[in-house]
Amino acid sequence: MLRILLFLASLAVIALGFAWLADRPGEVAVTWLGYRIETSVMVAGLGLAVAVVVLTLLASLLRNVLGAPQALSRFMRHRRAVKGYHAIARGLIAVGAGDLKLARSSADAAARLAPGDPLTLLLTAQSAQMAGDRAAAEHAFRVMAARDDTRLLGLRGLYVEAQRRRDAVAARRAAEQAAQAAPSLGWAAQAVLDERCAAGDWAGALAALERMRAALDRAEYRRKRAVLLTARAETLDDADRDEARRLILEAVKLAPDLVPAAVMAGRRLAQAGETRRARRILENAWRAEPHPDIAAAYAELRLGDRARERLARMQKLAGMRPDHLEGALAVARAAVDAHEFATARAALAPYLASPTRRVAMLMAEIEQAEHGDEGRVREWLARAARASGDPAWTADGVVSERWRPTTPSGRLDGFVWKVPMSQLADTRPVIEAATVPGTTGAAPAVTAQPLFVPGSGTQPRPAPSPGGDVPVADMPPRGLVDLGRGTPASVPSVEPVVPLLHAPDDPGPDGSPDADPAAEPRSPPRGPWRRFLHLFR
Repeated sequence: MLRILLFLASLAVIALGFAWLADRPGEVAVTWLGYRIETSVMVAGLGLAVAVVVLTLLASLLRNVLGAPQALSRFMRHRRAVKGYHAIARGLIAVGAGDLKLARSSADAAARLAPGDPLTLLLTAQSAQMAGDRAAAEHAFRVMAARDDTRLLGLRGLYVEAQRRRDAVAARRAAEQAAQAAPSLGWAAQAVLDERCAAGDWAGALAALERMRAALDRAEYRRKRAVLLTARAETLDDADRDEARRLILEAVKLAPDLVPAAVMAGRRLAQAGETRRARRILENAWRAEPHPDIAAAYAELRLGDRARERLARMQKLAGMRPDHLEGALAVARAAVDAHEFATARAALAPYLASPTRRVAMLMAEIEQAEHGDEGRVREWLARAARASGDPAWTADGVVSERWRPTTPSGRLDGFVWKVPMSQLADTRPVIEAATVPGTTGAAPAVTAQPLFVPGSGTQPRPAPSPGGDVPVADMPPRGLVDLGRGTPASVPSVEPVVPLLHAPDDPGPDGSPDADPAAEPRSPPRGPWRRFLHLFR
């Protein structure tokens, strides 16, 4: 509405101007080169306006004629850029759909139409990865790594390619360059951290963890730092005991439930005479998660204690987490050492219906020490052969005789205290609890009860034969065995980390070679000049 009012006002002003000039006629005389031209003011003004319009049109036409080559060049560049954009779009969609033929043809078209575009380099690298042409992919990633705008993407691609060909040196170099260029980059900092951990460079791993601190939540950072401090304290325990003590105490402060840190701190403090502080650390760790190493360290708080004093200490510790198997085993072991066999049997009584291997072996030891009954001993040893295994440090399908800060695949804090899958017992009838001597009360008979660890979330399965199990003493070097096979564990294959990547050896849906390519979007031409140029597309 406002525009209409302004237009009408403008017309009114122009009309008033013409009326004012018409009411005040005058004459204009021009003498030039012997000629004299006389006319009215109105005619002279109109002539001047026409002359200005004609001169403007002539100047515009001359400018268009002189600038035609440059305009044609801009038009051709714009046309190539649009075609290159559509080629890149088709290629990236084809990569995601797994259409190798369309991806390669689109990459070639994009390289011809838009050779300097970053997305062209990405499409070239990914189409090469789909085709298994690792040399072409690495070349494209190197070109990207040399540019400022695609440096991080190129370094990540080089890191992935180095991992695939198992080149640890090249992978480490790419990760370090990316971490130096962008300290907050998660994958680069994590890669540097994993490499430092695999090499046992715990000081370097702590520095790498500090660089990626902003990308971690507070709980995860504290846990990882505690694990690294524990690992470093273990390596310094013989060389620099004071520094090892400082590190392990910091680790306990960061993660009180980290069992190896609590055990090491408790033993070092007990050796230094700080028994009360050591007891507090071990008790806090026990409340979080009972563990046999905590019980062993708690029993050794004061050297020279009599067996009955250690038994009382174990009963106090077990009372902090009642009805837990580890507490019963700790009390039973201390009771056997003190020759309190009734106390040992009472502690193990709730677990005799479906005993684990350690419970059955301890019952065999009790029978041997108390009565010397070889029949009962053999009976409990037979039950131990069929019983469920006990928890162990497990990770990546292997079991370790002790805790380790990294898994065989290099993952930090990957070992978990749980029952290995291969040691879950089978479903067989068990000895009726009512026939077990030394138990109090008449327990109901149990038949055909599956022997498995409650809460494991796994169905019972046949256990390996007694001869097929690998005892801890017979484990290969470093204490790592493959579950159920007894052979050194192999390192799992490296998974790709480039999100848009779809190489032949990667998991994911197979490409569909018959997929229809997306139609190239075209906008209708506007104006006669554009319609004329559209004929030459």
